[in-house]
Amino acid sequence: MVDDISDGAEDVVGVLTARIEAHFDMGMDHLEAAVASAPDANPDATDVVKWHGLLVESQTVLDGAEDALLAALETQPSQVDDPTMGLAHHVNAAVAARDGRAMVVRWLLDPDAPGKGGLAAEQLTRLNRGPGRGPAVQTRPAPRPGTAPAPQAGRGTLR
Repeated sequence: MVDDISDGAEDVVGVLTARIEAHFDMGMDHLEAAVASAPDANPDATDVVKWHGLLVESQTVLDGAEDALLAALETQPSQVDDPTMGLAHHVNAAVAARDGRAMVVRWLLDPDAPGKGGLAAEQLTRLNRGPGRGPAVQTRPAPRPGTAPAPQAGRGTLR
């Protein structure tokens, strides 16, 4: 049963790889080499190659998580223990990551996908080309507990 799940999951990567190869009319090895040699030549190809790599990576993580869960389940009595439930949660998280990345690849390959046309897409393109492409939110980590500065004694401070 678990083998059927793994085979179906690998099909996600295989199907999307075939769609990418058909879309760009070249194999993944050639597309990856072309993007590596000229990443700015085709931004769409660069994005697809990046997300395909992330998809393959997440599939590898999922395969390992499924193997660990299967091994743990084979040693379990009738009741599943907490560590094994943790492995099951890890599998669920890995599936969600893989599926999310697959959705991004599908979106990148679909020229008619929502958000790819019209005024919103033009505005996004202009924003991505303009200066100051930094993050929209603060990226410094929050202070850790115990490292925050101690309040100074003074006016309005209880002692």
